[in-house]
Amino acid sequence: MQTLLTRYDHLAAWLASRVPEGLALLLTRVALAGIFWRSGRTKVEDGSLLSISNQAYFLFEYEYPGLPIPPAIATPMATLAEHLFPILLVLGLFTRFSALSLLIMTLVIQLFVYPEAWWQTHILWVAMATILVSRGGGLFSLDALLASRRAS
Repeated sequence: MQTLLTRYDHLAAWLASRVPEGLALLLTRVALAGIFWRSGRTKVEDGSLLSISNQAYFLFEYEYPGLPIPPAIATPMATLAEHLFPILLVLGLFTRFSALSLLIMTLVIQLFVYPEAWWQTHILWVAMATILVSRGGGLFSLDALLASRRAS
């Protein structure tokens, strides 16, 4: 039994080290980024980078009437956020800020748009975002590269 516990302790120590944690944080960054990137792409005209569709404005005006800011402001803000912050997350650049921004966006969606989606969807987004806010981008991020260069 002692040998089994020792092996478990060694495995647990390795799993808690920088490389496995960095891989887990990379996967978390990509997963959260993918959710918001795909949502952002539904708001723009096909074939364009950031040309917001009339359908997106319609959606914000008539489907999300409870938002605390006008659709003319909310639509471009959400579209830009859903493109910018996922890119930053995948790169691991300004990870904590990007994850915090998407966390706030998730809470706005939860409170004003889809309040019934907490257990099905939003709790997972909140979990991923809070992990990234608390742990940062990890070993495989531009944040880590910049930090190592600053330390040198």
